[in-house]
Amino acid sequence: MRLAREETHDYPVRPMSSPPVLRDPPLATRDPEIARLVREEELREAHKLRLIPSENYVSRAVLEATGSVLTNKYSEGYPGRRYYEGQQIIDQVEELACARVKALFGAEHVNVQPYSGSPANLAVYLAFCQAGDPVLGLALPAGGHLTHGWNVSITGKYFKSFGYGVRPTDHRIDLDEVRRLAREHRPKIIWCGTTAYPRVLEFDKFREIADEVGAKLCADISHIAGLVVGGVHPSPIGIADVVTTTTHKTLRGPRGGMILCRAEYAKDIDRAVFPGLQGGPHNHTTAAIAVAAKEASEPEFKRYAERVVENARVLAECLLAEGFSLVTGGTDNHLILIDLTNRNVPGKVAARALDRAGIVCNYNSVPFDKRKPFDPSGIRLGTPAISSRGMGTDEMRRLAKWMSQVVSAPDDEALGARVAAEVRELCQNFPPPGIVI
Repeated sequence: MRLAREETHDYPVRPMSSPPVLRDPPLATRDPEIARLVREEELREAHKLRLIPSENYVSRAVLEATGSVLTNKYSEGYPGRRYYEGQQIIDQVEELACARVKALFGAEHVNVQPYSGSPANLAVYLAFCQAGDPVLGLALPAGGHLTHGWNVSITGKYFKSFGYGVRPTDHRIDLDEVRRLAREHRPKIIWCGTTAYPRVLEFDKFREIADEVGAKLCADISHIAGLVVGGVHPSPIGIADVVTTTTHKTLRGPRGGMILCRAEYAKDIDRAVFPGLQGGPHNHTTAAIAVAAKEASEPEFKRYAERVVENARVLAECLLAEGFSLVTGGTDNHLILIDLTNRNVPGKVAARALDRAGIVCNYNSVPFDKRKPFDPSGIRLGTPAISSRGMGTDEMRRLAKWMSQVVSAPDDEALGARVAAEVRELCQNFPPPGIVI
């Protein structure tokens, strides 16, 4: 790994008696309205049970890196090949981030510059496809992501997209349908990734199908990246041609994206990210990715990943015992998808009632949903954030009972207020990382 030479300079020191050149007040003084809202968000995240599976808590160290002076620097290009001067420090930051991520995942090449997961996925299309080329991904109603070719996304408008689904019998990914569609349409890319699928992804079986039709296999592990490096979900590294991921969610990093790939595709991917799609990377985010990768390499992170999966399993079992209907009947990962049809409560109504009760999830479509996407039949929840707080299986059992009470009487304001008070009392025993109360 090449590290840029560190430079030192002797800068003149202003005498203490000199008046300040620039008055630079803190946020609370400069903009008290925003400062107040930031504080209110801190308290909301501290006092409620955050169950949205794509959310988490970052450490104080990740927050510090994200809010550092690295946000001041513009750095188009890559280490050693920038279009701006003054990169002596930035090059070292990006090289360190790349080295740590490569070691963490066992990848041959990594690009840490994508602004988030969607731009990372778009870069894969740019690297391997022309407009109008066929692509294949899990359909959004079956638990896929917009950028895997859904029709409202640019990926579904610029490419000829086909969506596979899940079996109606058990709601598992229908690999027979994947193979049939792949043989029929010969896609340039097959996407293997989900946003609302509670089971293990069988990367090796997708590889077989991709090889059969000559497609590139791209695994989007945005939701499960932390579980992969924690050893509780199979890794697609060495199986997929390209792996994309966000850097937050279960990985507990900043809001960013990454692309990992085989060495033979490194130039194609790097050119697609820059100059293909974006200009200068967000250097403060790159530094925070490096911090998160360091944290994820430590033994405690493996224990965290194990706790996420164990908590999800126990929560799912308790929800089943409370009479909830779970898509696929349970979970293998961090995520649970509940079909509320048998409770006669729409997903949006349930999600809003739970939020008032201090339990934050999101309403979500379920496979073969008869309701509209903005007013679906289900709710989606996960255990990454509450596991980051140190909660365990005892707390999952309490959570399932609270959820059953609230969903059974979503309009009962007194019940919601009582549960919210009990939730807040529980949260006080599990301080959230990165937040000072």
